[in-house]
Amino acid sequence: MADYIFRTDGVRVSHTYVAGLWREHGLRPHRQGTFKVSKEDPDFAEKVADVVGLYLDPPGGAVVLSVDEKTQVQALDRTQPTLPITFDATEKRTHDYVRHGTTNLLAALNVGSGEIYGECRPNRNAETFLAFLKKAVAPHADKEIHIVLDNLSTHRTPEVMDWLAKNENVHFHFTPIGSSWLNQIETWFGIITRQSIRRGTFSSVTALIKQIRSYIANWNANPKPFVWIATTDAILAKVRIVQENIKKLVDNNGK
Repeated sequence: MADYIFRTDGVRVSHTYVAGLWREHGLRPHRQGTFKVSKEDPDFAEKVADVVGLYLDPPGGAVVLSVDEKTQVQALDRTQPTLPITFDATEKRTHDYVRHGTTNLLAALNVGSGEIYGECRPNRNAETFLAFLKKAVAPHADKEIHIVLDNLSTHRTPEVMDWLAKNENVHFHFTPIGSSWLNQIETWFGIITRQSIRRGTFSSVTALIKQIRSYIANWNANPKPFVWIATTDAILAKVRIVQENIKKLVDNNGK
């Protein structure tokens, strides 16, 4: 016997009918998303236009690098062996695990070619970041280099800014505060997490680093750049809609 629900006018309809309406209109109420609206950056629109401009219309002959750190990547080892997938059963892993330490992945995505330069380091301080940055730009020393990065304090230290002043072919482009989603390397971090790190079993930090290096090598064997299609106007329009919805909720809750 079918379960029924009642509309606000008292008419009884089945769950099957409601599910059919959802499918017909492409509604997926079981799904959820996330959002982040920067509230602290007065130059939000200008910074969005700056970064998106590099993606959609980069300066001729220039290299655009998207740079960031994926911190505290854990080397997790399952307490029992993983049971592989079979014809009649899914892969199974124990819910508990042993921590064997962490590493920090510093990576630079060449926006034009899709290639990744990455290093694993035990820390992510300013000295480590600057050393990584020098290696990341070295292959492009004869070109104009534009680097997209977030507002982490280690990206703005006196040592980093002094190096930047001495290398006039290198230009920093900071994403708006709280808007690291504009940085394309974050997309790649999500991919390596899903495809390699999250499903991995690592008996040591060394094993984890080896896996990350292997993944980068395989990625670079056939690199493909991400196709960025969102214009500045489209992004700002979506942000305005979210801001208006937030304001409505706040106003309604205040009544």
